[in-house]
Amino acid sequence: MQLRSDLSSFVEGLIKEVDLIPSSRKEQLQQLASYVDARRSADRIALNFICTHNSRRSHLAQIWAATAAYYYGVSGVKTFSGGTEATAFNPRAVAAMKRAGFLIEAGEGDNPVYAVSYAEAVDPLQCFSKVYDHPTNPPSKFAAIMTCSDADENCPFIPGVELRLPLTYEDPKVADDTPEETARYDERVRQIGREIFYAFSLVNE
Repeated sequence: MQLRSDLSSFVEGLIKEVDLIPSSRKEQLQQLASYVDARRSADRIALNFICTHNSRRSHLAQIWAATAAYYYGVSGVKTFSGGTEATAFNPRAVAAMKRAGFLIEAGEGDNPVYAVSYAEAVDPLQCFSKVYDHPTNPPSKFAAIMTCSDADENCPFIPGVELRLPLTYEDPKVADDTPEETARYDERVRQIGREIFYAFSLVNE
């Protein structure tokens, strides 16, 4: 499937980086791929990426998962994100995704809705910070992918979940307001993209 031109070249680079993914991590990503594959006969494959504040890693993973599903032609995938509390999609993370090639338009307010476009043929994702059980998120028959250890520890039970998968990432927030800020956010965008694309590459095998 055809991605936006700037994003397409970025993704081509990600796909070539599969050897950077540790074998233990590949086993976790295989679980995600297996869940998606097992649900392909259903009307919808719902993936909810959960992090404490739903401000950085969970949004990055949600967007990459939608992009990878489209790229590999895995139909029926719907991606969501949430947190144990709502804040806002962090502007630093938004900027990093723009640098990767996504077209992102922001709304207004303290918790704006961002329209995130990865392909001209697909309606943009509507991304904003919310709790994991927000009404826009699936109440049942979904996979909960825990993108930070705090959320995994503080959510001992998530109703309606079919698969709970810890897939945690270091928070780029640790580099906020430092000379390493941009590099750290770009690194996290690339790592999450690389791993999510690897998982979806296994679905059609």
